[in-house]
Parts: sequence; C-alpha cells; structure tokens
Amino acid sequence: MTMTSAMTESGAGDAGAAPLLEVRGLKKHFPIRSGVLQRHTGDVKAVDGLDFSLGRGETLSLVGESGCGKTTAGRSTLRLIEPTAGEAIYRPEAGTEVDLFKLGKGEMRSFRRDLQIIFQDPYASLNPRITVGNAVGEALEVHGLAQGSALQDQVAELLKKVGLRPDVANRFPHEFSGGQRQRVGIARALALQPKLIVCDEAVSALDVSIQAQVINLLKDLQGEFDLSYIFIAHDLSVVRYISDRVAVMYLGRIVEMGTVDQVFDNPQHPYTKALLSAIPRADRSERRERIPLTGDVPSPINPPSGCFFHTRCPVAEAGRCDSAYPETKQVGQGGHVAACHLTEPLG
Repeated sequence: MTMTSAMTESGAGDAGAAPLLEVRGLKKHFPIRSGVLQRHTGDVKAVDGLDFSLGRGETLSLVGESGCGKTTAGRSTLRLIEPTAGEAIYRPEAGTEVDLFKLGKGEMRSFRRDLQIIFQDPYASLNPRITVGNAVGEALEVHGLAQGSALQDQVAELLKKVGLRPDVANRFPHEFSGGQRQRVGIARALALQPKLIVCDEAVSALDVSIQAQVINLLKDLQGEFDLSYIFIAHDLSVVRYISDRVAVMYLGRIVEMGTVDQVFDNPQHPYTKALLSAIPRADRSERRERIPLTGDVPSPINPPSGCFFHTRCPVAEAGRCDSAYPETKQVGQGGHVAACHLTEPLG
C-alpha cells in the first residue's frame, strides 16, 4: 500500500470527494559537484519519495527533526524549487486535474494564484524598501487583477482580514513587530484568493503569545475561505491544535501518517513515539516515558541500508531492520499508515 492510496481511502476533506492535491513519488535530490570540471559525484537526497494527499479545507502537517526535508517538500510541491521526480495532481475544480510538475513555466504561472506560501522569517520575507501596502498588492498588479483605487481598496480589505488597520499600508516593514509582519505575509498570501497555502514554519519565529494569535487567525481564515494548508512545523503542540492529519518525516521520507488523534494518541513508528515523548506536559498523569535517541541523523548523501531509522532506533532488530526498507502498512482505521518492520498491519 502506498501512502497516497491510504490517504485517499481515509476520506480526507469532503467525504467521497477527490483530494485537492495528490503528490506521488516526490523526490528532490541536490547534485554534489567537485573538482575543476565540476563533475557530478553524488546527491543530497533531501526528499526521497513522498506520497501524500490533501483534501479541500484540510490541514496536513509535516513534522520531523531539522533537515528531514519538510521545507524542501513544501517548496518542491509549489515548484519554488524544481522537483527531481514525481507528480503532483492538482484538482482546481471538480472533474479537472493537472500534473503541476509537467507544466511549463508559462502554464505554471496561471496556477500560481491558487498556490501560495507563508515564509518562516517575517523579518526576511518582506522587502524593506517597499511599503506593506505595495507588498500585499504587488501580486494583484502582476496578475492584472486590480489597479489604482480598486487596488488600494483590496489591499485595505486584506489588511483588515488579518487584523491590521488599513492606514498602515503606507508604512514600511521595519515599523512593525514580528507578529504584525507575519500578518502582512498572510495578507499577501491571501491576495490572489488561493486554494492551497504552504505555511513554512509560519509561527516558529514568533513569541508564544503571538503564535497563538497567528494560529487562530489561520484557522479563522481557513473556515472563511475553505483554504487547504500544508503546515510545516517543529512545535508538536501547535501541530496538534491546527492539524487534521499529520505526516512524520525522517531523512526525506514519511515514516507515519494518520489523523491527528491517531498519530498523537496511538503512535506506531518508534520515531514518532520518540518525538511525542519529548513534548513537555504540565499534567504529570499525561506525561510519557522519555525515549532518548542516541547518535546523529544520518547523512542524506549516503543514508543507511534498510530502515533509515535503524541506526538510532531503540527497538531495532539486527538482520531485519538493517536489511531492507520497510513497506508502508496500514496500522489503523481511516488511513493510519506506518513504515516499520516491527509494527503489525491492520488485521
């Protein structure tokens, strides 16, 4: 069973409806070149065969340690960086589908309106030399959707949507706090009325109190505009609050995926269990036994044989876990899947 087939069976989004997006076999390998002639000597396998789907109005979170390929996966899906292989079947309307990875640059531009991103760093994602009004309205001008007073009106409305006064449109980014800048980034992403937004660590650079405000804003906007989110994050508490489904990544691959309750309350992969055991809990009765991981994450240039996690796994079995990469198995109802030799498939 592939990850995509399992997620399609789970009924993500509207029951029985085809997913908004299906990604199959996504790979992004960065070539390594060395020597005077810059010969190709290897690849950094940042993303190495991802399968996932995303329903309309749904939030799918990608979680995992730094360097596991979350951001690369999100940006490759939008073709902000070109994927090495795979397909991304996008269905803008019922009965219509297109493979985003096969489109030329000119064809892809018409779909950019539907596919947006909110970047991690609110201090670096805005041009310091232009006003926030121009930053929010730039996409509307580029796509020929508004000019003059109509453009100003739309910018004012977008700023109000994200909780900012319209009169701040003439101010520059340095005049805003981090939380306010991220609200501007959200307004910019909303300008073209997208169907899908990749939130790339959208709250990780903010204070905790501001994080809550931005997360609640994202949820409110999702309900109002029927947005779909690919939410990339490290903070598992935030992930549990905002997500419908969660995909756990390790070394460029998804090792477990399911609904948020399935993954958090009944994790099946040893890596998922270790991640969840590290979540701080105020209530002692809810605390899990801490599962320490030894060693470092292996290099994506030369990943280990067998299961990529076996070099750090506390329950790995020699001769089994290090011999072949595990198949993805359905381990629970509703599309709960995991890639581990030691998990029992659903009977």
